[in-house]
Amino acid sequence: MVEISVQPIHFEDRSGQDFERLTFAYLLRIEEWDTIDWYGQLGSDRGHDIWGVLSNRRWNSTICYQCANHQRIVFKKAQEDIDKICAGPNQTPFKFVLIVGGKVSANMKARVIAYAKGKQISNAEVWSGPEFEERLRRDTPSLIQRFCNGVVFPESVSDISTFILEAKDFNDTKLLDAYASCFDRPAFTTPFHQESSLFHFKKAISDTIEALQTGIHRLRDGTIIKRFPSISEITDAKIKQSLKEITVEFQRLRSAYDNLLRTGEIRLCGCGQNDCPVHMLSPKACHEMDLIRNNILSKFKKIYPKFNVAMWR
Repeated sequence: MVEISVQPIHFEDRSGQDFERLTFAYLLRIEEWDTIDWYGQLGSDRGHDIWGVLSNRRWNSTICYQCANHQRIVFKKAQEDIDKICAGPNQTPFKFVLIVGGKVSANMKARVIAYAKGKQISNAEVWSGPEFEERLRRDTPSLIQRFCNGVVFPESVSDISTFILEAKDFNDTKLLDAYASCFDRPAFTTPFHQESSLFHFKKAISDTIEALQTGIHRLRDGTIIKRFPSISEITDAKIKQSLKEITVEFQRLRSAYDNLLRTGEIRLCGCGQNDCPVHMLSPKACHEMDLIRNNILSKFKKIYPKFNVAMWR
């Protein structure tokens, strides 16, 4: 048997901008974001390179990522960056992650994390270059291939956001995992009587139908953040049929919403503001919306048992 050795990635051979591009592409792949901004690309000296808000969490979900493609980090510089973050317009994030291109000692990690928590940041992490590499190899091996083989990543946020995933990156299980992230969002798990934005509720339905049918996944503001194969690429016939039925259920959910709005079971306040939280919901509307969404989540769990999400009360 021929022994194959895997050579480590030399992040130091690439610019800080390339390192940020790789990090941004990685983060887009591994999480579902309500919003995500790459300030480093804008040339902004705001003390943080990437700032994201997770879309499928019910608690404070702001995360700030600071990229430092250096062989060693200086504690004073980390302090200054954390101070800028906490004093900046986005205020203090729930979580801070420092991603370094080189090695980081345990003592340095502990000092940075302790300082961040001392600034009222609830959660802090430091990823060394080797640790970041392991995450890349585990979660997004195709990004490593492109990065190490000289494939130039797009320069703008919008172009990286639509960086198309190769079909070979997916199998049925990975596709189901991608679809699962579309379902695990407050619009589908919050009881309807607690819904705070009817505009975003309906948009979430349309966005999910689009993701299933075309593989295009959008942020709340409409920005395309991912492209993956549609349900037509599923190889298992039974799973494919179930996903088609789930898509029909989403269309039914949207039609039911429109009908309830037309009949007055759902009433908007009339101010015309998309984010207005004022609306009136009848018991019938709440029951029907909850029933259809529960049915959707249950059907998906049957074909993807690891999906452990249900409506909460």
